[in-house]
Amino acid sequence: MAVLAESGSNPDVDLLYDINGLAKDAPQWFDRVMEYVGEYGILLGMVLLVLWCWWTGRRRGGEDAAASVAALVWAPLAAAIAVLVNVPIRGFVERPRPFRTHEGLKVLVSGKTDYSFVSDHATITMALAVALFVAHRRFGLVGIGLALLEGFCRVYMGVHYPTDVIGGFALGTAVALLLSPLAMALLTPVMKAVEGSSKGAWIVRARGAEREAPVIPGARQETAASERDLAA
Repeated sequence: MAVLAESGSNPDVDLLYDINGLAKDAPQWFDRVMEYVGEYGILLGMVLLVLWCWWTGRRRGGEDAAASVAALVWAPLAAAIAVLVNVPIRGFVERPRPFRTHEGLKVLVSGKTDYSFVSDHATITMALAVALFVAHRRFGLVGIGLALLEGFCRVYMGVHYPTDVIGGFALGTAVALLLSPLAMALLTPVMKAVEGSSKGAWIVRARGAEREAPVIPGARQETAASERDLAA
């Protein structure tokens, strides 16, 4: 109780206790579900979401198919780069896990001995979500929703402060957005080369998904006029 009293001037700690307190009041089975979802489930869901977006995009085809696949390839790369950037940040800040500093927390996952700021899970999921949003708005919005749920789960589980999660969201977003132009400039030509190959074309477009012919101004009118002349 002394820790709770001392945390009165710290909204970060107050919110930590409020959210983690839900785990104390929840049934044991629900905590186990949250533990799995927060540790593995949402990460798996994000991967499946990116794959689903790729699968639907390659079936649609179109002139921008290579650029669309390049944007999806950037999603996991952005997550990996963001985690690498987080390594020196963690070493510089050296913030202990909340359960090492504050008493009375219900910790759902044991064995967390590394530093707390920033959350790797929050960083990875938000980087994936933002990069996916750049590639496809609707899939990206679903991904952002999953990333927000991931952040809530990490605090619920007692392994991160809310600001650890917010920092992860900011880091993942920054990497995905700021490096996106460079990534697209490098990845799009690669995907176009893959699209033109005989063995790798299926990565960019499904069999039977044709390229859309570019629309030339006036071409549609000329075609229609020619059809009328032939009919006459």
